[in-house]
Amino acid sequence: MRILRWSVLVLLGACAPHTGPASVRPDADRGAYDLLITGGTVIDGSGEAGYSADVAVRGDRIVRISREPLSRQGAARVIDATGKVVAPGFIDVHAHLDPLLRLPAAESHVRQGVTTALGGPDGGSPWPMGVYLDSAEAVGVGMNVAFLVGHNTIRREVMGMEERAPSVAELLRMQRMVARAMGEGARGLSTGLKYLPGAFSDVDEVVALSHVASDSGGIYTSHLREEGLGLIESVAEAIEIGRRAAIPVVLTHHKVVGQPMWGASVRTLAMVDSARDAGIDVMMDQYPYTATYTGIGVLVPAWAMAGGTNAFLRRVEDPALRDSIVAGIVDNILYDRGGGDLRRVQLALVTWDRSLEGGTLHDWAMARGLESTPETGAALVIEAIRRGGASAIYHVLDEDDVHRIMRHPQTMIASDGRLTQPGEGHPHPRWYGTFPRVLGHYVRDQRVITLEDAIRKMTSLPADRLGLGERGRVAEGAYADLVVFDPRTVIDRATFGDPHQYPDGITHVVVNGALTVDEGRFIDVRPGRVLRRQR
Repeated sequence: MRILRWSVLVLLGACAPHTGPASVRPDADRGAYDLLITGGTVIDGSGEAGYSADVAVRGDRIVRISREPLSRQGAARVIDATGKVVAPGFIDVHAHLDPLLRLPAAESHVRQGVTTALGGPDGGSPWPMGVYLDSAEAVGVGMNVAFLVGHNTIRREVMGMEERAPSVAELLRMQRMVARAMGEGARGLSTGLKYLPGAFSDVDEVVALSHVASDSGGIYTSHLREEGLGLIESVAEAIEIGRRAAIPVVLTHHKVVGQPMWGASVRTLAMVDSARDAGIDVMMDQYPYTATYTGIGVLVPAWAMAGGTNAFLRRVEDPALRDSIVAGIVDNILYDRGGGDLRRVQLALVTWDRSLEGGTLHDWAMARGLESTPETGAALVIEAIRRGGASAIYHVLDEDDVHRIMRHPQTMIASDGRLTQPGEGHPHPRWYGTFPRVLGHYVRDQRVITLEDAIRKMTSLPADRLGLGERGRVAEGAYADLVVFDPRTVIDRATFGDPHQYPDGITHVVVNGALTVDEGRFIDVRPGRVLRRQR
């Protein structure tokens, strides 16, 4: 009879309505927690309104969320989050993780509340992928990391810097390299069609490689071929690649470069909406600033750089070619990244003359006793490349476009920032401040979007894009990637004049259940994981 009674109870339990996530372990209510966050307002990443609740963590998982206070007895650590927000850890879908093996703690990202970052953007990635991911796992990382495989990296490996279409054999080799990277854990393919050698490719080449990534369940992110005068055509090209390759598309760091095009986000966002209505999966990511950052070579016409720097310098010595090169640089200074004024090009990393860092092309011209004209700017750009290159910040975006793109429901927040540490060059402030800037400046001060929507754009939206269903949400059974911040004080402190500053208002960051920021103090425990795409 006891056996019969037990069987009936089991059957009744199986038929009863399910009231909790299946992934929560049976001992979730046991009361002994590794971490208990009490009294905070949980904004769970869904976009829904926040609510007061306690959040309990055991191991690397959230095991309990309770609107009623949980007992502190037995909790190894209790954090009082009264007056603060408890949110999912932020997911940065456009991060330059090149220094990861040198800066594995990733402090400049973690202090922003970032618990997961996607590297390999703009067509550049580690190669071979598997070897690099193994190295990252061996050294230990401060946040979770995932990677895209870069088209430019693969093309350069196969074809160098040649300005031509690949042969059948070369295209097949590139496809095999994409397939290998996907098999080793890459999350998709990135292109940098503005950069070399990607600028030398055509749509058919990119579609052929995107098909391989699509077949493996990957995504396609595109640094568009042009973001200024050719912006509309470049958005259309990315959408066409998504359609033909049947692959989800991200228009990465979507923006409108140069005053002649300001306001064109009205058209680009309408194009995204039309594509989605037609069944093409298109999204965007965005950083919350009115300035871009890249190498000084972006001001040089692509044809002039074919074959690499040495070939460029030989062309500059040819009087006829030099005239064309200078004309192309002048055109870019007037109508593209130069913003029509040498004051808008701020030098950021100049290894051969650190005194230039933080100043502008205008400042450099004045120091030389030269007139501040586009022609002078072109001569200085050529000199910078001859001396080893430089990176620069380009103040060429309009705030209205930033607001418009940020409000779009398919826009994710991303930094386009490189891992850094105080004293290294003169970086774009987004490397330190992207996520707190959105929360403080654009949510609290400007009210461009709501706090709930901002957190959705930083968490569940990118998690879903990357197929990380157990991250990006505050939910029972989810990984314990969490950030606690004060909505009244959270703000970026990094500026264009003084970029090496950590943000304010982010008090705690939890990665896979481990505290990496505790009462504002960074802890180098490296609990992050390499998130390889599963076969």
